[in-house]
Amino acid sequence: MAAKFELKSAKGGKFMFNLKSANGQIVLTSETYDTKKNAEKGIASVRKNATNTKRFEKKESKKKEPYFVLTASNGEVIGKSEMYTTTKSMEKGIASVQKNAPECKVSDLTEAEAKPAAKKAAKAAKAK
Repeated sequence: MAAKFELKSAKGGKFMFNLKSANGQIVLTSETYDTKKNAEKGIASVRKNATNTKRFEKKESKKKEPYFVLTASNGEVIGKSEMYTTTKSMEKGIASVQKNAPECKVSDLTEAEAKPAAKKAAKAAKAK
């Protein structure tokens, strides 16, 4: 499996995305966006900023677990990693984002999620 962005629906009619590595692990999760278009702009921002090592902030949770955030040129966080057990694992996560984000495809799961809802609405309308 190749690395990919997965664009998804989120609670409250919002949207978000994950960047998954070739092994299927989530290496970066976005914030939630009000519109699908803004989530797509977020993906474009990850692509643009992933090659700049200065955009990665290495952090540590309250439980002393390493993680990183990817920021845009204006300092806004555009994605956050999972919590890692070691700094070495976190470094591998950063390397995965740098390698994969600029070129990988987007899998738009919002379309697949919308189809069952549309079918259900059509079925309900027929039942009336």
